[in-house]
Amino acid sequence: MGTPPHSAPLRTLIVDDEPLAVERMQVICSRLDGISVVGTASDGQAALRLNEALCPDLLLLDLTMPETDGLTVARRLSERANPPAVIFVTAHDEFAVEAFDIDAVDYVLKPVAPDRLARAIARVVSRRAQRLAPASVPAGLWLEEFWVPHRSELVRVPASEVQRIDAERDYVRLHVGTQSYLLLQTITGLEERLDPEAFIRIHRSCILRRNHVTGLRHEGLGVWCAETADGAALRIGRTYLPSVKKMAGR
Repeated sequence: MGTPPHSAPLRTLIVDDEPLAVERMQVICSRLDGISVVGTASDGQAALRLNEALCPDLLLLDLTMPETDGLTVARRLSERANPPAVIFVTAHDEFAVEAFDIDAVDYVLKPVAPDRLARAIARVVSRRAQRLAPASVPAGLWLEEFWVPHRSELVRVPASEVQRIDAERDYVRLHVGTQSYLLLQTITGLEERLDPEAFIRIHRSCILRRNHVTGLRHEGLGVWCAETADGAALRIGRTYLPSVKKMAGR
């Protein structure tokens, strides 16, 4: 019997324009379980080419590189089918917000500590296991409510009142009118427990209540946005565009 997909080593591509940083990362990775380095790239364009050739599960991606930087690489990959997980590895801490906006799994500062990288890789493994695991909720038994911590109490939030769900690292943010609540749960794990007749995923980091969507707008160059009842325009990931168009009868 072969190795189950969820337990196979993560095929990993290291991307950094500093040769010594690449060498150090290779040494660290060689000592960690659950990871297998399949290639290295010294710039963003090479990373995009090698992603096509090697189909890695994970990119250990530097942020500041000449011409095509790490954020640009991650954005381009997020628009493709089955994009790899991304852990940013950088000496700069000021880009964390932008990194998590494109659903990076983690943001590790240089000099990289092996135990810190191991924790980040564990998050990738956990996400992959959730994605590949069979759905545990039979149709008709979908999640109907959330109990979320808010200040010093637990608040009950009916699923029927949630308009939007955003991914924030290992959490999701539930939007209910002008209120929002953080819940310790990955967006992929939560998606499997939500009624697909009521909710639709439009991006790696966003799920919408179907009746909260008021229209779809084409921005040009294949880019589409979902317009919502509260006036927002949210970009639709290319992986999810066919199902969103199907909802609209297109």
